[in-house]
Amino acid sequence: MIDIEVEKLIEGERQRQREGLELIPSENYVSRDVLEALGSELTNKYSEGYPGKRYYGGQEWTDKIEQLAIDRAKKLFKADHANVQPHSGAPANEAVYSAWLEPGDTVLAMDLSHGGHLTHGNPMTRSAKLYNFVPYKQKDITTGEIDYEHIKELAREHQPKLILAGFSGYPRDLDYVKFAEAAAEVDGECLLMADMAHIAGLIAAGVKDNPFDYGFHVITTTTHKTLRGPRGGMILSRGTVSTPLKAPEKTLENIPTLIDRAVFPGMQGGPHMHVIAAKAVAFGEALKPEFRQYAEQILKNASALADAMKDEGFSLVTGGTSNHLILADVQASFGLDGKVVEEALDAIGLTLNKNSIPDDPNPPFRPSGIRLGTPALTTRGLREEHMPLIARWMRRAIEVRGDEGMLDSLRTEVHKFLMDYPVPTN
Repeated sequence: MIDIEVEKLIEGERQRQREGLELIPSENYVSRDVLEALGSELTNKYSEGYPGKRYYGGQEWTDKIEQLAIDRAKKLFKADHANVQPHSGAPANEAVYSAWLEPGDTVLAMDLSHGGHLTHGNPMTRSAKLYNFVPYKQKDITTGEIDYEHIKELAREHQPKLILAGFSGYPRDLDYVKFAEAAAEVDGECLLMADMAHIAGLIAAGVKDNPFDYGFHVITTTTHKTLRGPRGGMILSRGTVSTPLKAPEKTLENIPTLIDRAVFPGMQGGPHMHVIAAKAVAFGEALKPEFRQYAEQILKNASALADAMKDEGFSLVTGGTSNHLILADVQASFGLDGKVVEEALDAIGLTLNKNSIPDDPNPPFRPSGIRLGTPALTTRGLREEHMPLIARWMRRAIEVRGDEGMLDSLRTEVHKFLMDYPVPTN
């Protein structure tokens, strides 16, 4: 790279990733092929519209690339339709809301502090200002059991146009049948939407249930996290795809077309074709048999890490994990807030994030919990037998926080260990 200043900064991040261990459950390491697609000449091309229906010329190769990404995504998730253009997960969610809802319509979604996402109705977001979000919560935070009967009651009372199953900080499985039963309590058509950004790779690999098998109409997701692709979004749906001259009626059958119109021209202009190419690469990787082995190992590692953390004195929200994600209450465990613990672990090269726990009495920037997971460390080749070591490092970093000498010693130990488990793309 000619720009030495930028190259030095990129090298700094490359070194951080190489010498430390990524525990943030929404991050991963992509393959060299994904990186090459991201850095390709496709970044030069404008491709407003969809394959075969572009507004600019010169689309011979972009049409084929986007169609390949679409076909692979549909095969991975057993979908009738895939829109691979959303720039990220949040705009993917916004596009579905825009496609199906009118201002003031009601949505049932998981409360943020109980594991939901900002786009599931947090008052600070744009969507919460347009639509009426009614939150549901866990009934028992010691087990993570969601109050599905209450969801049914909310559905009968509020008659939502959309019921959303999904999370960003929930370490257990969702019961899709119960969500479908709640939707049956609504008079008229109720859209069942699953935000599977965190577990999309686990669904694609067949190690977690696919919401489409339980009557869901739409799945939104990011393409990074467990899917191990580039940073981006995607919307998958069931229904009939058509190209009417005017906007189709808002029916469940028309959802694919409604979503396409909501993404472009409704919310976005030109798609990022270099990212779509990288998505196609990642989807191709996820279709290979070894990806299922990878997903299975994510779950084994998460379970082993949760057990090891409990042995080291961490109090885990819901008592453990059923997926790739672990949420620990460090206020209860060590009398510290999540920010302090995040910084202590960052000092030795273990990167995770502070996170609220259900009904957290602490503010979001100094919450009671931390959130971590196993997608990235599994990509580096770590297995169950390594999880007790990680849990010990975590406990030790908390104990010696503020002692620069001890922290440096721990960081050296982490770095030395990781030399045997390099980032695959380095």
